Amino acid sequence: MNILLTGARGQLGWELRRTLASLGEVTALDSRALDLTDADAIRRVVRERAPRVIVNPAAHTAVDRAESEADLAHAVNATAPGVLAEEAERLGATLIHYSTDYVFDGSGDRPWREDDASAPLNVYGASKLAGERAIQASGCRHLIFRTSWVYGARGANFLLTMRRLMRERPELKVVADQTGAPTWCRDLAEASALALAQIVSPARGADKPGPWGVYHMTNAGETTWHGFAEAILALDPPNPRPRLLPIPSSEYPTPARRPRNSRLDNGKLARVFGLRLPDWRASLARCLDVDGTPADLP
Repeated sequence: MNILLTGARGQLGWELRRTLASLGEVTALDSRALDLTDADAIRRVVRERAPRVIVNPAAHTAVDRAESEADLAHAVNATAPGVLAEEAERLGATLIHYSTDYVFDGSGDRPWREDDASAPLNVYGASKLAGERAIQASGCRHLIFRTSWVYGARGANFLLTMRRLMRERPELKVVADQTGAPTWCRDLAEASALALAQIVSPARGADKPGPWGVYHMTNAGETTWHGFAEAILALDPPNPRPRLLPIPSSEYPTPARRPRNSRLDNGKLARVFGLRLPDWRASLARCLDVDGTPADLP
């Protein structure tokens, strides 16, 4: 199977490159090889490669910077997925795309389901929602996996930031009124490969309709950013040990508003694919144990 992977140097793309290799030949492209702001370049690359599956973890993920880079965020997060979807439809290929809890406004206190009304609070969320809708409008076979609070041992994420700051500062203030599920990018990549394997399995049969649509995919459980930081500190305590102070979002203003409730209901993923990601605490422990101190930490 010929698989085209975008965002190969990102934290999720790097993991997908490894997990998808068991399913076929992976053409892994980073931003230097494929400029997602160039629609013509996207079409040219897809037509040259003629993949059976396109996997698109690439995104403009700088949430605060997106407020001042709305055009760029929309080009990468909305227009590019739409072009990939159109090309997938033309080829008869399957598109796997990743979206975010930020398509919701964060109200309430129950986990969001796939069919709940979307109402993003910021440019990033709006651009990702536009990308979802462009894919759906294309008519291509697609799986859209919404996830949240993604971290890993490389790239730029909360885990790496906290590990660095805990070694630099005696005291850290961390937001404690936003709730979600920290999600290890390796778990995301492995679950994605398992879902794809089910779709392309000969046992499914060519005439059986695929389970196309939107799915929520996060690690199990929930916590706050402060709780996430406490778990990191417990597993990887520096000496001296810093103090972690819980604060409300109002004490840490940012250019982009964040949803208070980022819980996602993963029930549909379990029902359709039989997939359940591990509890976030177990995966955090595995991440720190498997990967050790990331090379990109100073």
